[in-house]
This record gives sequence, C-alpha cells and structure tokens, in this order.
Amino acid sequence: MIIVTGATGKLGRMIVEGLLKNTSPDQIGVSVRDPEKASDLQERGVRVRKGDFGDGESLRHALEGASQVLIVSSNSAGASAVELHRSAIEAAKVSGAQRILYTSHMGSNPNSHFAPMRDHAATEEILKTSGVAFTSLRNGFYAESGLMLLGDALQTGTFTAPEDGPVSWTTHADLAEAMVIALTEEGRLDGLTAALTAAEALDLNALAEIASKLNGREIKRVTVTDEEYRASMIARGVPEMWANLSVGLFAASRNGEFAAVDPMLENLLRRPAISMEEFLGSRISKPMQSLQ
Repeated sequence: MIIVTGATGKLGRMIVEGLLKNTSPDQIGVSVRDPEKASDLQERGVRVRKGDFGDGESLRHALEGASQVLIVSSNSAGASAVELHRSAIEAAKVSGAQRILYTSHMGSNPNSHFAPMRDHAATEEILKTSGVAFTSLRNGFYAESGLMLLGDALQTGTFTAPEDGPVSWTTHADLAEAMVIALTEEGRLDGLTAALTAAEALDLNALAEIASKLNGREIKRVTVTDEEYRASMIARGVPEMWANLSVGLFAASRNGEFAAVDPMLENLLRRPAISMEEFLGSRISKPMQSLQ
C-alpha cells in the first residue's frame, strides 16, 4: 500500500488525485490530522486514518501496512520540524515500509540563509541513516510563493522587497505529477534527486515585468534593505520569527541558493514544465478596459 501524509494539503491532495488515475483505491492510504477533511477520499475507496507527526502512536496506526510512505514535509520550522520528520520516518520504518519518500527542496543545505533549507538538509541526514531505501524529492521553489510575494502589488503598482536573486519557480501541479511517477515507476528516482525545477530561474524584477504585462499596468520594483523590510513586516503585525524567516529567503536567493535549474523534472514529465509566465497568466486577469 502507498500511504501519503498531509493528504488534505495542496500538494498532498494533488498527489493522491494523481495516484487514483492509475492505482486501485484499495492500494492507497492517507495519513491526515483531520479525517473529516478526507471523507471524500474514503468514499472513493482510499484508506483514511488519523495521523499526527507529533503523536507517534496515531502515526504508526496511520502508516500500518505501508509498502511506500510519502512524507510531505511539515509546515513547522527549526528543531521542531526536524523532530516531526524524524517521528514520521521512524513510524514508516515500524510500519515495514520498504521505501520512504520525502518532499525536500532543491535548496536543501545545512548552511543556508533560509531556515527551512537547513531543516530539509537535517531530515535528509536522518533518511540516509534510516536503514530504509529512500527518495528525497528536491522540489523547486513553489510558484505559489512567487505570487504570494507579489502580494498587493497588482493593486498598488509597487512591488517592494529586499534585493534578491533568481529562483527556480515550479508549480505544485508539475511536482505532484513527478511524485506520482516516483511512487509508481520503480527505480525512476532514488536517493537525493536532482533539482526538480521548471526550465528557468527568475528574480523579482522579472516577476514584476511578467505581472505588469499580464495585469495591463506597470508594476514598479522597489528595493529596500533587509532591516527596512523586517521592520515593515513587524509593523503590520507579523511575528518577528516569521519576519526573520522572510528576510532569510531574500538573503538565500541573493546567494544563488535557488538559482539552479535541471532537466530532470521535464524528463520525468516527458513535456515542458509549466513556466512562471504561464502560471501567473492563469492567476492574474487583465482588468477590462472601460468602453469609450
């Protein structure tokens, strides 16, 4: 049985939907914190069990009988995230899983300026010493995050952020499809994967240009210091920890940590990956011009 954790999240749900296209529902299980949110999957024949990374007993029950477990990384940060991932890996081992897959990141690095990348690197070390075959899927940076960074710039015409660097923006849809391939085509992806990215890396200047074209209105890119950006976030009520995390993202991109692109994803998909311009085009509508 293939078991996917976090199956009510955006990526996890897409993976399960992809599996259902070519795998019998009785061979798919999900581990979720709130089974009610996955009731529709249960109605379609998927095994749904409550599993919480912070509750080892529930997690062991949720992963019971697994041949493969896909661990969708936690939204927590720091030591707590690494310990939650450790708990999930241990539960997968106890379940008898022959293979553990983990949603890592192409920027995984123990010395990264961006804290989540250090968490991914630490989790990969746990996988290496787990004694179980593993695949660490080094995903490109979610395209959704680029849209989130644009924020209200589409309305204000000003995109304010610290100096940055190129980022290999990649869609959830493409990554979910690759993970289904990893789960169902034995031997395609093992160990630490190459970066699973779209074909180009773009900085925020490029995103502002694309958004300007799509929105039919110029969006001006304004660069501020890290300190100014951090202070503005805190002034808006963002907790200091998250403000520091955001500043770390820009520092990491300036350092080139997210600039790599690799053909691996497109080779897996056997087609071009969705570009950032295509993705933003599906999410940004040019306002209708008033009739004269």
